[in-house]
This record gives sequence, structure tokens and C-alpha cells, in this order.
Amino acid sequence: MDFLLWTSVLGTAAFAVSGAMLAVQKKMDLFGVNILALATAVGGGAIRDLLIGQTPPVMFLHPAYATIAILTANVVFAVASLHRRLPPGRIAALYERTLALSDALGLAAFTVNGVSIGMESASPTFFLAVSLGVVTGVGGGVLRDMLAQEMPAVCVKDIYAVAALAGAVCTAFLWSRVPPEAAMSLGFCVVLVIRLLAIARHWNLPRIR
Repeated sequence: MDFLLWTSVLGTAAFAVSGAMLAVQKKMDLFGVNILALATAVGGGAIRDLLIGQTPPVMFLHPAYATIAILTANVVFAVASLHRRLPPGRIAALYERTLALSDALGLAAFTVNGVSIGMESASPTFFLAVSLGVVTGVGGGVLRDMLAQEMPAVCVKDIYAVAALAGAVCTAFLWSRVPPEAAMSLGFCVVLVIRLLAIARHWNLPRIR
């Protein structure tokens, strides 16, 4: 499996988990869990494809990604149903950790995936690659939060879009200097490490209180 396909599959599954987990927290039914997981998993890629004129978006040409998202959502729903017997405090903590980790993995995978699409396009530029990386990384999460009637995490949550931006810049900068797989691996690690540190240490950008 090449690295681009690996990031696509990982990002789809991870973001599907995050979407499904948020839907469970919001007490949505099975259909709602599937819709939120699907929007989170393929939304960023669909926005990216529309921006570069790829129609129909890849999600419609390769339904395997939607299938992965739906299967993942139903697994999450089944596991969450079993966990109803746990004490409420433990459930909340488990959901929060799972949501944070899956969201960070999806953000990292789709950010470098978007950069690679930009660098392999007909007119690759540094700005295009970085922009597509950030859009692909955060787009699904924005759709997820809007559907769940939450303020998009990109606007308020710790260091979120900044992590995607740092990873996208790293990947695009290294693209022509090292093998693409190495550039994507390093960019993936940059996003993941920054995002997880931001969660653990509660890093935030300045805001008006």
C-alpha cells in the first residue's frame, strides 16, 4: 500500500471515529451517527476536490472511503452501546480521549494527503499545496462541528488549524528535497505531535476574554 493510499484510509477511519464519537455524545440515533461520521471522514477531501476542479469528488468515484466511514461508525455505535454500563464519569473520560486521539490522527493524515494532491497537480506551487493540506485536514471537522451545532474546533480548540498549517508547510518544503514518502511521514509527525501536545498542555492562541 503506497503512502498516499495509507493516509487516505487512516484519515478516513480516524475521522469517522471522531465524527461517530461526537454523534454518540450528542445522543444521536444510528442514522445520525453514520451521517456525522461520513461528513467528517470525506468532507475535507470533497471540499479540496471542488477547489481544484475535481468533479465529481473522489468520494463518489471511490465509494470504498464512504464504506470505511460507515463501517467504522457502526462499530463505534456498537461499542458505545456496550459501554453504557460503565459509570458516567468513566464513559465521559473514555469518549474524550478517543475523540481527541482519533481527531488528531485524522488531522495529520488528511493534512499530508492534501499536500500531496497539491504537489502532484498540474500546476503545483508551495501555496497551493499548503492550502490544500490545511483545507483537507480541517474541512471534515468543520462540517462535523456544524452538523452537531458546535463551534468549529478550528476557531476555538487549542492549537488545531495551526498544527495542520505547520505540518503542511513542513511537507511542502521537504517535498522536492527528500523522497515524498519521507516528507509526508515527517509532516504527519509534526501535525500529530503539535496537536497532542496542545491537548495535553492546553495550548491556545491568544483570544479576547
